[in-house]
Amino acid sequence: MTNSDLTPDLKYVRTEMTHGISPPRGEHGLANWLRTNLFATPVDAALSVLAILVLVWLLPPMINWLFVNAVWTGADRSVCTTAAQGGIQPEGWSGACWAFVDAKFQQFLYGRYPIDERWRVKLVAVLFVLALVPLLIPKVPHKGLNALVFFFVFPIVAFFLLVGGWFGLPYVETPLWGGLLVTLVLSFVGIAVSLPLGILLALGRRSQLPVIKLFSVIFIEMVRGVPLVTVLFMASVMLPLFLPPGVTFDKLLRALIGVALFASAYMAEVVRGGLQAIPKGQYEGADSLGLNYWHKTALIVLPQALKLVIPGIVNTFIGLFKDTSLVYIIGMFDLLGIVRQNFADANWASPQTPATGLIFAGFVFWIFCFSMSRYSMFMERRLDTSHKN
Repeated sequence: MTNSDLTPDLKYVRTEMTHGISPPRGEHGLANWLRTNLFATPVDAALSVLAILVLVWLLPPMINWLFVNAVWTGADRSVCTTAAQGGIQPEGWSGACWAFVDAKFQQFLYGRYPIDERWRVKLVAVLFVLALVPLLIPKVPHKGLNALVFFFVFPIVAFFLLVGGWFGLPYVETPLWGGLLVTLVLSFVGIAVSLPLGILLALGRRSQLPVIKLFSVIFIEMVRGVPLVTVLFMASVMLPLFLPPGVTFDKLLRALIGVALFASAYMAEVVRGGLQAIPKGQYEGADSLGLNYWHKTALIVLPQALKLVIPGIVNTFIGLFKDTSLVYIIGMFDLLGIVRQNFADANWASPQTPATGLIFAGFVFWIFCFSMSRYSMFMERRLDTSHKN
């Protein structure tokens, strides 16, 4: 056998990569998307056609009322009481009265907060965004320092700026607060307090110490067993009756405590569900490494549990954000409360005013809730380690 017989025949070996082949014409483009997502089966096609017909029936009148025939500027209700155009709406319902929102916009944001001091609210909003955005972007470094600033330094600075009475700032009593300011303050405090307190309650409910477990179970079941309206009523009306004479708490502070404790009970059950989903092997592996309870919980168990229940945590946050509107019953005016209060303004009393104001409030709530929902989906995808096909 010669060396030539051992030499491979190189004419069968490819020396360069082939170019990618385009997919068949029927497997891409708009037609393929429609066939795959809307008309894959006869049932899908029927439902898609029905949905399109409903949209065609609803959207034109809605667009006409919200934008085409809407009144955008004006000094009083006279600009919003024009007759219907085109005969689509009944008399007096020609379009939305966005002039009402434009005239009351500052009040919707700040309530009765003094006009000359509203720069303090704007500064707090800017500081809030500057502290929050880097915390939400995964690639930004120094997350520990960022979290310290956002959860500890920022609330102190915001308190001194909003309340005043120090450093030459005039004092602004909380009954003057209102609108979106109150909604965001209640939401921020409720979220910042309910998550760590809920984690502690969840760990307490799974504790082997009878006293701690009993306290956690009683607190969670009692708070979850009553509506938030009752909690707010107790904090605002009943609590001062049990305090010593001359001792009182600010109404906003009582509402903050009630909302935070109420949300903590629900958060505890969400976190407990995540803790129960962790396999027993994770606990045994941590024990085999010689970790104590707190190291095992903080480094092994809790990070996995919180990742599993991100949807439940964000769902609780969204519910808390919307439930802030219930403070209206104890005489506080959040965004929805301040909108409803302005319906009684005789200068803007018209059939279009209530619907327009409620649509505006609903849209603002939707923006915040939708943003939280989308960010939670982003974090789920980023933390997903299941390697699904």
